[in-house]
Amino acid sequence: MQEQLEIPQAVPDENILIELVKRIRPEDINNSDESNKKFKSLIQALLISPNAASNFQGYLLKLINHYKQANLYADSGILSLDGFWNQLGQRLGAHFLPLLKDESDLGYLVAKVFCLKTDIEWLDQIDENLWIQLFQLLDLGHSFQHEKLDIQREIIKAITVLSYRISGIGLYPEFINAQPELTEYESPFLVQNREIIEFIESYKKIAQNRDNMHVIAPPNADQALVMIEQCRDIVFKVRRAIKRIGVSLSLTYLLALLEQCLDRIELLLNIVIKDPQIRYQSFATLLKDVVDAHYSETSVRELLKANSELIALQVTENASKTGEHYVSTDKQGFLGMYFAAAGAGVIIAIMATLKILASRLILAPLMQAFIYSMNYSLGFMLIHVLHFTVATKQPAMTAAALASTVQHQKGSKTAQIAELAGLIINIIRTQFIAILGNISIAIPTAALITYLWQAVMFEPLLTHTKATALLHSLNPFSSLAIFHAAIAGVCLFLSGLIAGYFDNMAVYRKVGPRLKAHPKLKRMMGQPRLNSFADYIERNLGALAGNFLFGMMLGSMGTIGFILGLPLDIRHIAFASANFIQGLISINGAPDIGLIIVSFLGVMLIGLTNLFVSFTLTIIVALRARRVRFEQWKPLAKLVLTHFVTRPLDFFWPPQQPLKIEDENSTQ
Repeated sequence: MQEQLEIPQAVPDENILIELVKRIRPEDINNSDESNKKFKSLIQALLISPNAASNFQGYLLKLINHYKQANLYADSGILSLDGFWNQLGQRLGAHFLPLLKDESDLGYLVAKVFCLKTDIEWLDQIDENLWIQLFQLLDLGHSFQHEKLDIQREIIKAITVLSYRISGIGLYPEFINAQPELTEYESPFLVQNREIIEFIESYKKIAQNRDNMHVIAPPNADQALVMIEQCRDIVFKVRRAIKRIGVSLSLTYLLALLEQCLDRIELLLNIVIKDPQIRYQSFATLLKDVVDAHYSETSVRELLKANSELIALQVTENASKTGEHYVSTDKQGFLGMYFAAAGAGVIIAIMATLKILASRLILAPLMQAFIYSMNYSLGFMLIHVLHFTVATKQPAMTAAALASTVQHQKGSKTAQIAELAGLIINIIRTQFIAILGNISIAIPTAALITYLWQAVMFEPLLTHTKATALLHSLNPFSSLAIFHAAIAGVCLFLSGLIAGYFDNMAVYRKVGPRLKAHPKLKRMMGQPRLNSFADYIERNLGALAGNFLFGMMLGSMGTIGFILGLPLDIRHIAFASANFIQGLISINGAPDIGLIIVSFLGVMLIGLTNLFVSFTLTIIVALRARRVRFEQWKPLAKLVLTHFVTRPLDFFWPPQQPLKIEDENSTQ
């Protein structure tokens, strides 16, 4: 490095810096001790060797100034204003046809020096105090002032770009619609720009008179930082309002972009004007940000992650509100759930019969899928309209409610786990009675329909061959019944997300008020009736859409499998129980007891698979959407199992008093 500095006009050799980083890069990136030890060795070498810190400082400043810098400071690690879909298309395209690199940009140097995707991991492990020590050494002395000033000018350019960008985002119509108060007073997004410009003018005066700096007061960016905090407050208010007004993908993208711009401009201001310790911390943060950005800004996964959390939260938020109605805590709610599930059992038996009859039709595959889908979709929608309950629809809702409880848990860990255990027991009990309500009515109703069909039409509902095939499809050992039940579980999970998405859309797009103002519907229905209809659609659009599309998935899965040549199909406990009794009645002669036991076992395993898959997928999404990591699963499971051993009846019948779980270490 010293040799490089001795040649005044020469371009510093970047390979020296690449070699230095290679030497301090740990062999095991997961070993934080090794990372810190090698970093300390670098600092010790700078302290021991005469002029080493000065040479390193001069080399770095000269090398950095050889590149264009403002773009790196203002853009690296920050979403583009292109919007979500353009960004997604560009990133997908870059995987097949890589983008050209600008070799004159500082980002090109960062990519060459930190050439491994894992570099950010060991950089994150380095102790903050070591970073401060390094940058203190690199900031010693009054030499290289011209080079330092050039870098500061580039940072000021980046601050200017970011300030105007923040102002522009704050004026987007979609953003103003989410926070109408911005039109009632001077927007902080505009005020921050004015404060930043005033700060930059003050800074330029100091830079022009750097020989007389001791007589000029240093620039003060406190007011600009205050306005940036006010901008953050507006973002926080919009995020809170999203629970009430809904969210779109474009608004989510704007919020993510705005937060990144606010973080970066604050970081750059700290580098320019704050006290040394904060400045050195900011240097370290900026370095880690640009290293991480080199890989994340071309990653499709990172783009989806940055934009999916708010939408997933809103979707599961709606599902969790619905899920609270699926958890009974007392005898009245318990019996109410049974009757609601029993009503659904009647409709399910009819739907199962209609599917058997539809299978007799000789139709093209797509038309057959359409008939099956309409049978399921309209049946599920009718169940919802009549306020009945399909048992397997519950997990997608109750899992979101459970995740919401985990997010808002308060008090000691023991109290939190006890509260969750009580909720889980209530969910299991409600699931049990809902399944019992479905199958206890679906089986006798399906049997009655099968008997009446044979008595009235003088032919069995199913031929012996079809009845045998139907029972074989329920066999968990010799068929793909469990695999098909897992597919149905995935469909149940997706239907829960779809319901949340349409509930969010109904609020965000103001579907209810727009229906009430529809001129043609006003003439056809009259305003009072239209108001009732609009209110119902606004409250139930998600449930209706989720049920309809769930039916489409169930009805078309077999046809999709046929077209693709894959063994795809669905098995749902409610329909499996109806098919079970219909197959037994239609088979020639008395059914074998072994066949009855195996088929009934298959029905039960299908139900467990439906519930387990849909519940697991939903709780994973719900917890991730809330950025919650719950690490107490083992003590929670132990507490639930202990309760099952000591008071098993609570899992099947509501207790006299509201359920209160006590940890085994606490006293009653």
